[in-house]
Amino acid sequence: MAFEERLEAHRVDLTGYCYRMLACAAEAEDAVQETLFRAWKNADRFDERKAGLRTWLHRIATNVCLDMTRSVQRRALAMDLGPSSPAGAYLGAPLGAAAFVQPIPDRLVLPVDGDPAELAAGRETIRLAFVAALQVLPPRQRAVLILREVLCWTTEEVAGLLDSTPAAVNSALQRARATLSARTRGSGEVDEDLLERYVKAFTTYDVDGLVALLHEDATMSMPPFAWWLSGREAIRAALLGAGVPVPTTGWSAQRPTDRGVRAVPGRQGVRPGRHRSPRRTDHEHDDLPRTFPVPVVRIADDSGAAVPYVVHDRHRSHVA
Repeated sequence: MAFEERLEAHRVDLTGYCYRMLACAAEAEDAVQETLFRAWKNADRFDERKAGLRTWLHRIATNVCLDMTRSVQRRALAMDLGPSSPAGAYLGAPLGAAAFVQPIPDRLVLPVDGDPAELAAGRETIRLAFVAALQVLPPRQRAVLILREVLCWTTEEVAGLLDSTPAAVNSALQRARATLSARTRGSGEVDEDLLERYVKAFTTYDVDGLVALLHEDATMSMPPFAWWLSGREAIRAALLGAGVPVPTTGWSAQRPTDRGVRAVPGRQGVRPGRHRSPRRTDHEHDDLPRTFPVPVVRIADDSGAAVPYVVHDRHRSHVA
């Protein structure tokens, strides 16, 4: 196998690592491309007797990610940016994309033919809430936790990769665990019956039925706005059109069932999907499905998966 092919075989693994470090699909892909380029350029320096190719690539990727974290702001969820809004509050000006944790499709970070148990564990570590919590950690602590807890490297391997000591790695890991334990919950299992009830309630405009599925402390947000709601009643008011103005997309203007809407379950890194549809200025092909904003359900009871639903609207396109 040519060296370039050996490098390419590690792309998915590296993308998952860089995504957890950077919380943005585009930046993760850029980091991986830079990693593979540096590896290809320095192929003559690679000595497999000293370290395996995977270890060498992760060392390069770590340095690339650490460099990138110095030049970008910390990404977060809307709930981390300020207090919740009342249901009737103005959305405010949209923030830049760099403010938020960004989604990534499963196919870019998880092997398509992986072991089901390993895939479930992998999805848990790219949950939106988990990746957002990682961004709170200092970059080197973040790298230590990902390498030790997610990729299951030994303390000695991590110390070697970071040019550190086992004692320093263990100390960083303990601090990182303490920070994350207060911010994350749930598992990666999906309650299919609950999701089916959610889809039915959404597509039939059964707001009361949908809200009944939510936790009392449920939250609702809509990046790129810092606006977010807290609690079932506030969410109910927004969905009924009693508060939040959602021009061109909200149920307040017209019920989804009045416009041929259907919900299609999907999975993108157990996080909201981003569906890019071209905006049309003519009326050609009006019978083709176009994307509606993507609602995301994160089940946080005994399960904790986020399942995006692509809602096709035959009248307009919208980028969620």
